[in-house]
Amino acid sequence: MSVFSHPEFDGHERVAFHFDATSGLRAIIAVHSTRLGCGLGGCRMFPYASDADALTDVLRLSRGMSYKAALAGLPQGGGKSVILGDPRRDKTPELIRAMGRFVDSLGGRYVVAEDSGTSVPDIRLMAEHTRHVGGLADAASIAAGRSGDPSPATARGTYIGILSALRFQRGSDALRGLKVAIQGVGNVGYRLARHLHEAGATLWVTDLHAPAVERAVADFGATAVAMDEIHALDVDVFAPCALGAVLNARTIPQIRARIVAGAANNQLATPADGQRLLDHGLLYAPDYVINAGGIIDIFYEGPGYDEAVVHAHLARIGSTLTTIFERSAAERRPTGVIADAMAEAIFRR
Repeated sequence: MSVFSHPEFDGHERVAFHFDATSGLRAIIAVHSTRLGCGLGGCRMFPYASDADALTDVLRLSRGMSYKAALAGLPQGGGKSVILGDPRRDKTPELIRAMGRFVDSLGGRYVVAEDSGTSVPDIRLMAEHTRHVGGLADAASIAAGRSGDPSPATARGTYIGILSALRFQRGSDALRGLKVAIQGVGNVGYRLARHLHEAGATLWVTDLHAPAVERAVADFGATAVAMDEIHALDVDVFAPCALGAVLNARTIPQIRARIVAGAANNQLATPADGQRLLDHGLLYAPDYVINAGGIIDIFYEGPGYDEAVVHAHLARIGSTLTTIFERSAAERRPTGVIADAMAEAIFRR
């Protein structure tokens, strides 16, 4: 299949494929839009079942970054990269350095940051071969205890978004006694669980990585459940924080929570699933709006980093979601459709 005829191709400016024989790197970089600025987005490493799956993922993710940056009020565009391979088995320093050279070959149209399957140390290795990196703290920030990891900001922004959804639906953002199911308790999901636990919520958790579940159970008194059961629990909020396409024609009718708000990217399997959520009476926080905390944090990273300024910007995630919820209710259109229109009015103008 040609990239141009791919169903997820959306006028992407650049899609680049790369193979490095020495390290074994197989990777794709997709730059969706640079109208507002360079295409910033994380590098995901994942054992895709096929090359076609990897291409679909990088096209969807890069498109989402354009929309995310626009609604986050950032002067940057959307890009993303994927490495085909198992990060626990296939990742080597040589492979990561080769990825840095691949990023550099695009001449700054794409700026790489960490994502699922990669880490800040990986980005530091890439930085040996390219200056087009994001999410790396400077020396002063490191001395102050900052690592450059955007996960804390992503989790905080997602937490703010959940509060916004609760206020809109219930008239109160009190979490004490509320039940929340979190699908995925990795870097972001674990930190979101901490915020929710400290606010008094009762948690159910799942993850493909058993030690992550065990940690959440031990630290927050969460209840562990199977991955294929988490979405159907009788809870108040379902928070998808793992990989995408978890909201689909099969799972949506099974969801008993009234709010779906989590940090995962590309939660809708198809655009039609946004309408399914609306028809099912679920309040859905569009993923690229609620999970924008990471790119907001990266934007401010560097000399003079001011946590108060970042937190003020993160708070705008809640107000943006409130606007989306209100327009969706008034127009009886899916929240994702409303969010897309708002974003396109910014980066396509």
